[in-house]
Amino acid sequence: MRTSTRLATAVTGLVAVGALTACGAVQEAADTANAVANTANAVQVCADALSRATTSFDTSSPERAVDQAHETAASLGDLASQAADTTVNQAITALAGTLGGVTLDDLVVRPAVWLETKARQVAALTTACTP
Repeated sequence: MRTSTRLATAVTGLVAVGALTACGAVQEAADTANAVANTANAVQVCADALSRATTSFDTSSPERAVDQAHETAASLGDLASQAADTTVNQAITALAGTLGGVTLDDLVVRPAVWLETKARQVAALTTACTP
């Protein structure tokens, strides 16, 4: 009887070790899947942000260009909330702030200064999105 008890205990122990190993493998697979999903999300957020950031504004109408900049700022603000990466979030938020704060004077009186600021922020976003 002792032999069968020992055998049953050994088998139970092996099953438990196997189950724990399987749980570890399942957890590792889940972690990998989550990492892949986060990377895919980051790539999509970056692609969307850069696409919106490089949209041309209506140069024939400064008033319309200001409106377009404000619309782009709002959409970038929404997109920033989807960015899991803090650096990407900050880069999108900074760019959204610049676009959202643009005035008619910025585009008519000081366009070079405003465009330089926007270009620096797009470059910062590009850097933040580069792995």
